[in-house]
Amino acid sequence: MSVQIPWSQAASSLVRQSDLWGPHFPAMGPQVGVVCSLFFLLQALAAPAENSDFSLAGDYLLGGLFTLHANVKGIVHLNFLQVPKCKEYEVKALGYKLMQAMHFAVEEINNHSSLLPGVRLGYEMVDVCYVSNNIQPVLYFLAQEDHLLPIQEDYSRYVPRVVAVIGPENSESTMTVAHFLSLFLLPQVTYSAIGDDLRDKQRFPAVLRTVPGADHHIEAMVQLMLHFRWNWIVVLVSGDDYGRGNSQLLRERLARHDICIALHEALPTPQPSQVVTPQERRRLEAVVDKLRHSSARVVVVFSPDLALHNFFHEVLRRNVTGVVWLASESWAIDLALHNLTELSRTGTFLGITTQSVSIPGFSEFRVRRAQARRPASNRTSRRATCNQECDTCLDTIESFNTILTLSGERVAYSVYSAVYAVAHALHSLLGCSQTHCSKGTVYPWRLLQEIRKVNFTLLGHRIFFDESGDLPMPLEVIQWQWNVSQNPFQTIASYYPAQRQLKDVRGVSWHTPDGTVPVSTCSKDCQPGQKKKSVGIHPCCFECLDCLPGTFLNKTEDEFDCQPCPSNEWSHRRDTSCFKRRLTFLQWHNAPTTFVVLLAGLGFLGTLAILAVFWRHLQTPMVRSAGGPMCFLILASLLVAYLMVPAYLGPPTVSTCLCRQTFFTLCFTVCISCIAVRSFQIVCVFKMARRLPRAYGYWVRCHGPYVFVAVITALKVAIVTASQLFTPTGPTARADPGDPKIMILSCNPNYRKGLLLDLLLSVAGFSFAYLGKELPTNYNEAKFITFCMTFYFTSSICLCTFMSVYEGVLVTFLDLLVTVLNLLGISLGYFGPKCYLILFHPERNTPAYFSSAIQGYTMGRD
Repeated sequence: MSVQIPWSQAASSLVRQSDLWGPHFPAMGPQVGVVCSLFFLLQALAAPAENSDFSLAGDYLLGGLFTLHANVKGIVHLNFLQVPKCKEYEVKALGYKLMQAMHFAVEEINNHSSLLPGVRLGYEMVDVCYVSNNIQPVLYFLAQEDHLLPIQEDYSRYVPRVVAVIGPENSESTMTVAHFLSLFLLPQVTYSAIGDDLRDKQRFPAVLRTVPGADHHIEAMVQLMLHFRWNWIVVLVSGDDYGRGNSQLLRERLARHDICIALHEALPTPQPSQVVTPQERRRLEAVVDKLRHSSARVVVVFSPDLALHNFFHEVLRRNVTGVVWLASESWAIDLALHNLTELSRTGTFLGITTQSVSIPGFSEFRVRRAQARRPASNRTSRRATCNQECDTCLDTIESFNTILTLSGERVAYSVYSAVYAVAHALHSLLGCSQTHCSKGTVYPWRLLQEIRKVNFTLLGHRIFFDESGDLPMPLEVIQWQWNVSQNPFQTIASYYPAQRQLKDVRGVSWHTPDGTVPVSTCSKDCQPGQKKKSVGIHPCCFECLDCLPGTFLNKTEDEFDCQPCPSNEWSHRRDTSCFKRRLTFLQWHNAPTTFVVLLAGLGFLGTLAILAVFWRHLQTPMVRSAGGPMCFLILASLLVAYLMVPAYLGPPTVSTCLCRQTFFTLCFTVCISCIAVRSFQIVCVFKMARRLPRAYGYWVRCHGPYVFVAVITALKVAIVTASQLFTPTGPTARADPGDPKIMILSCNPNYRKGLLLDLLLSVAGFSFAYLGKELPTNYNEAKFITFCMTFYFTSSICLCTFMSVYEGVLVTFLDLLVTVLNLLGISLGYFGPKCYLILFHPERNTPAYFSSAIQGYTMGRD
């Protein structure tokens, strides 16, 4: 059950009740008066329009909301709740052009029977005066033909005056209207409101847009800054929801790209009359003064167009120049501001706006109607309001006719496509064929469902709405031109919402002395190989520091820290990449290396000769006194050690390092242990045999010398094996301390831990040799063993000391040299004198000679 209330009867009844309630309910009087005024305004609005531009009869009506007059926000008229007077407002030529675009689209659809055959679209258009006249048109559209708006519990079967509403243009008005229309799910297709809140379909389920949202407009703006390397900007915003909301979105985007806001200021809201008050003047002067002293040369402005006139007049008065102005869509193609040609000397004007799409026949249609509908100069209206009347619009349009024609059909296409989207939805809802449509009742919520599903091509562009109700049409970055013979808004780049990418940046004419891209950075870009060090709170303000040798700068990873080079690479100061270090190792062709190799070769041949001599004279007293069969163990170890010398040369490998760390050190240990046990055995024979006969007998029976050598060798094998298990065997690369561009390639020196055992053996051998210095001459090998052990001990200590303070190829060379000399010391120093006696004094190598020597020693001891 519903109750229908005629607006006139309701208003009269409320007036009478207000008279009765006045003395007793003083607080209710003004409220009732406000409601009555609203009803009278609605009744007046419903009267037949005198200007057919605003009204067209049809089977289904579209509601249109456009801004033909504006005075910023019309604060005075909001207080009085009356339709604004035209004489107090300025005409907006662009708004009238958009209204004509809707008119053109409706007539074009009516004249083409293929879309809605047999159905005639009509419209009711209303001037919303920017934001000051939103409520009355909404009530008018929601009412039925009898001007009644029934109170019902269920509006799912309710049919308002219009089937859909096109507009209004700005986000604030759109949200105000949407709160009403969404209650009825009456489709509302706005053509330029980009507010991010309109994406919320819980709050605004009936709102659709034929433009991308603010998210894409701001993304295009940020990508433009990145393209021209601007990271130090000024942001000026209006003190309303539009300015605050878009500036917050911009802040969020800038934070992701290290673009800093040097100055963020709110512009004062001018009076509806545009008269600058002293307070506003002081505020404008303060903002412009900060702008002049800022080092940022890029200024982003989020503000309604009418709120910027006083600001730019102040900019001109203070002679601000060299600025890049980035305009939001609200004033990017504003004709009144562009008409202020003095702005050309303040800098370069760039703006984000919708794509320009040529609508065939529209320019001719608009000009033809303007010429045909010129009003008489003495024409008066009984309703001189800004609702459905615009006597001065045609004069204003004529003054802007050239610039309107040259600027193309940017927002006009958004209106044009909005009308076609509704028409295609009606086509589907009415079940239209090529020749006929069933004229059924159109419920708003059903039409809304069909509009959401439309998908068609219009003038080469796909028209469809995404999940947020937006049409992903490309955007364009335009530059203002003041040449009267060309397009005032020249396209310099395109932004594609589907890819979220700015493309085709071209043809920008910079208003700078040398025509180059303006620089807007807090700090100059660092040179290659220099890192940034932040100065202050902004990451865009920094000083440049050179990357030290061994580090490089990778800007894609971190501009504020130098990355260290890998261990096998190096870099010079201020390098942006590392280079491979030159590997160095002990090479064959070096003269010192060749000398040592020749020395080792001679030692090997000499040792081989000694082995042959000893083998030939095995049973002689001289060979037996030198150790007998143990001599061959020493000589064999020496020969194997000589064969390991090539393992020191060339690039180290796992196999060569294994030879040096295992086979070579074991051979050397066998030699030292044999010499040590030999010196001990001589002392035992002549000094301990008679004092400890049982111990000596046990030593002889158990082959003590060989057991000792085996135990020492096994201990050395255990040490080497443990070292191999806990430390890597392969070669290691270390930077040369003297030249970091060089990497020293060598074996891991872990085998040197086993030198302690060899040093202890050499000390033991030296000690026993010293104790036997009084033995018979033929058996007295103290001089030779002392020489060998002293040389080995001293050279090893010097080598370890040198290795602890120096790293390089020289260490490897000295290690090889000391090793070869020690081998020569043993082979020549110990076995050389005996070979000399065997070969050149055979008379001393007889049993009789040795017996006489022992008897002489014994008689001397007695």
